[in-house]
This record gives sequence, C-alpha cells and structure tokens, in this order.
Amino acid sequence: MNQENSGLDFSTVIASTVHDMKNSLSALIQAHNQWLARLPEAQRQGTEQGVIEHEFGHLNGMLVQMLGLYKLGVNQLPICPGYHELEDFIEAQLAAHQEILKHRDILATWRIESASPLGFFDRELVASVISNVLTNAIRYAGHALLIGIEEDGEQLIISVNDDGPGYPERMLERQQDYIQGLDASTGSTGLGLYFAARIAALHERNGVTGRIEISNGSALGGGLFRLYLP
Repeated sequence: MNQENSGLDFSTVIASTVHDMKNSLSALIQAHNQWLARLPEAQRQGTEQGVIEHEFGHLNGMLVQMLGLYKLGVNQLPICPGYHELEDFIEAQLAAHQEILKHRDILATWRIESASPLGFFDRELVASVISNVLTNAIRYAGHALLIGIEEDGEQLIISVNDDGPGYPERMLERQQDYIQGLDASTGSTGLGLYFAARIAALHERNGVTGRIEISNGSALGGGLFRLYLP
C-alpha cells in the first residue's frame, strides 16, 4: 500500500466530522429549547436570546452547506424537483427566521408576481439556499427585508432584498468567482454564494440551467440576491 492510500481521504474525514458536528448542534438546540421553556416569559425575550437563535441557525446553515458541497463533489447530491406552492414556500422560509426577525426589529414582507401559484424546483435544496441568504441579509439589514417571486420568460426568479449597506464592490466585480478567499474586514469567504450557484446549476430544463446574481440598489435600497430557476 502506497502512502497516498494509507489513510482516509481528507474530504471524507471532513464530511464525517461535519455530520457529527451537525448532530451535536441539533442536540444543543433541542436542549436549549427545553431549558428556554422552563424560564419565565419575561426572560425568554432578551436580546441575547435572539443572538443565540440567529447564530444557531447560521452554524446549522454552514454545516448543511459543507455537507452539500461534499456530496456535490462526489456526485451524491440528488435533485428531486417538483411543483410547490410559492406562497407556502415563502411563508415557511420566513417562519424559520421569525424569532431573530422579531429580536432584530426587522419587518419582513413578501410579494409574488407570477401567473402560476406553483414553482418547479427541489424544495429542500432551494430552501437551504434561501435560508442562508436570509441569514446573511438579517445580519446586515437595517429594519426591512423583502422576498419576491416573479417570472422572466420561462424562468422563475426568487429574490431577497434588504435595506442594508449592500454587497461590497469586490464581490460584485467577481460574481463569477464565488470562492474569493477570506475577507478580513467582513469574515466572508464567498462559500455561501458558491453553494447557491452550484444548487442553481443543478436545476436544468430545455438546455437552460439555473444561476444566481447579486447587485445593489434593491427595492429597499440595499443588497439584492436573485436565484434564477428554469
């Protein structure tokens, strides 16, 4: 046996570790919720609670992304598109972030401008992308978020608008290079956008593949994320 084959593949080790971390985080979240339920009502509403729940969600989202990217790398991430009610999909995404939105005093609204009440996509994969985008938008938003769904030809567009400072110019200039390296000023790695782009590209119909796009000057004046699904 040569040296290259003498140990486990490092990516497999990382994936296994991330899986264990995700299980530990789930147990921690469950224990925290049980502890929270025993507190008096007044002690459940503190700012710290909102921060804790937001960071729980952020950590879980990052672990989901890492596992997803590993499965993409070994061609083990199945895509199971189907028809889903758009209104139900948006409401589910906002419900998952309800507590942090409340604690951050952010008003989240949505609007659908589509001729059909249904969208065709992999609900779980697209939900993981939108959840990550919402988590980041909440981090930088002032007091408002807007999720929009519209149509462009035969493509469905899911957008997330915020009223924050917008995306850094460096990210806008290098949109096609989502793995941009760690930004010391923001802590951003571009990994979330890379994950979103890969998930979008898994959606393909009639030779057209999905894609993502980021810009500034959204309907709320801040950053704008668009997910195009054929």
